[in-house]
This record gives sequence, C-alpha cells and structure tokens, in this order.
Amino acid sequence: MITRINGVLNRLSEESARIEAGPFEYEVFVPEFVRRQIQGEVGKTVSLRTIEYLEGNPQGSRLTPRMIGFLSEVEVEFFDQVCSVDGMGVKKTLRAMVRPVREIAEAIEEQNVKELSLLPGIGPAMAERIVAKLRRKMVKFALLIAKEFPDQPAEDRSILSDAFEALISLGYDAPTARTRLDAVTQDGKKKFKSVDQIIFAIYEEGRG
Repeated sequence: MITRINGVLNRLSEESARIEAGPFEYEVFVPEFVRRQIQGEVGKTVSLRTIEYLEGNPQGSRLTPRMIGFLSEVEVEFFDQVCSVDGMGVKKTLRAMVRPVREIAEAIEEQNVKELSLLPGIGPAMAERIVAKLRRKMVKFALLIAKEFPDQPAEDRSILSDAFEALISLGYDAPTARTRLDAVTQDGKKKFKSVDQIIFAIYEEGRG
C-alpha cells in the first residue's frame, strides 16, 4: 500500500492532482480543502499522505484502484472516522470535505447539525447520524495539533490535546479553548512539559 507520495505537482484539477514521482505520474484524488492549499504549488514538489481504495462494484468484474491525498496523518485519520459512519463511504466523504478538518470536527463536537448539513451531500438526517457516532471522538481533530505543529514531537502534541480537553472540562467552549491555546503556542518557540504549564500560561495571557 502506498502511504505517502513525494513528487512534482504537474497538474491540479477540481478533483485530483497529477504527481510525478520518479518515472511515474500518479493521479491522487484530493478533498477540496486540500486542493485549495496546494493550488499554488503546481510545478513544485509536494508531499501527500495517501490512502488507497477500490472503486467499483465488488460483485462486478472490474475494480479500479484509487488514491486519496492529504497533508497530514491526522487528516487521514479523520477521513477514516467519517467514512465509518453508516451511509457515508469513501466517495461521499471525499465530496463532503470542502472545509478544513478542524472546522468540520468542531461542528461535530458542538453538535451543530445545521452547519454539517450544508456540506455537499450531507443533509440533516446524515448530519444527525455523524454527530451521534463521532461527537465524542472529535477533540483532537477540533484542535488539530498535528497539522498546526507538524515539527513538534508526538508527546508535545499529546500535551496540547490534553490541555484542550482540560479547558473544555473547565467550561470553555471549543472555539474559545482553541483560541486560548493558539495565543500561547502560535510562535511555536515555547515548549510545554505539562498541561498545568499550558493552563498557567493561558491564565497569564488573560491577565496581560
């Protein structure tokens, strides 16, 4: 299974990217939010995390292998979570992901069915189903530490995720908790070794 592609982005359409890697050119389907982030990279080297699936009727005689590309491992994990909802599946989830993972995850966590139902192919009934299955699994995606701090070790990202959950338990809503964390970590220079250090820094930031 191909899990990452590094190569030159030769062409980008509304649905897929053509990436030249060695002697081969690969077609990689990308969600709309990924397409927007790489649209200025045509002719340059890009790196995508990929997953593979087979398109077609399993009972038929022809199944076509496809790849979908993302910018981080966390986005891949989120995609898999949404695909697991009954009635979604790969193609429907791919079409629906027109907004950043963090925003969709936040809507799920906040049980914002109206906002979710505005995504392509997601009506109110499906939005309710997504919320019912996933809302307790969205904290780390709503924060999306791995995407915003890609160079930090996994243990640091874990501390930041735990701090986000701590803020929620203290009564902050998801957007406010995210804003508070962004304020003390946005330069990426300060390293936190514990949740308590982060909470203290947020408290000090509020006093400043």
